[in-house]
Amino acid sequence: MAEGKKYYMCQKTLDGLRDKIAYLKGAKREEIIRKIDTARGFGDLSENSEYDEARNEQRANEADIVDLENVLENAVVYDVPTSTDSVQLGSYVSVLCMWNNKVIEYQIVGSIEADPLEHKTSHESPIGQALIEKKLGDTVEVEVPAGVRQYKITEIRLPE
Repeated sequence: MAEGKKYYMCQKTLDGLRDKIAYLKGAKREEIIRKIDTARGFGDLSENSEYDEARNEQRANEADIVDLENVLENAVVYDVPTSTDSVQLGSYVSVLCMWNNKVIEYQIVGSIEADPLEHKTSHESPIGQALIEKKLGDTVEVEVPAGVRQYKITEIRLPE
């Protein structure tokens, strides 16, 4: 994760990241230490795959902690939108794909919250950048690998 980059997120996501880092620093570290101690008991460390695996898990856990601490240090909590006048971080927006007449709904979120499987798209993505601050009925053009696509905003909803 980039040093100094701002990570936009809602309060719920921030709380979840704080919980995760507490788990990684507490229970997860203790679990890994137990694995290392157990593996040491198996003898020669130079040919001890359990020990190597536990040490690799420890390195990965510590790297995750560093990454999460960077995110938390650079977190910017956005306010939940209270108006549907325009698309904001946190808004749900339905768009009509002008090339195939299908409607897709997105929630515009910070990059750390983006999840394509849940139709949560980052405000930094091409579609997110195009939609942010736009109003109901606006048409936007987005450059995608298949070319330039047009989307018409058909609905803006508040998060529940």
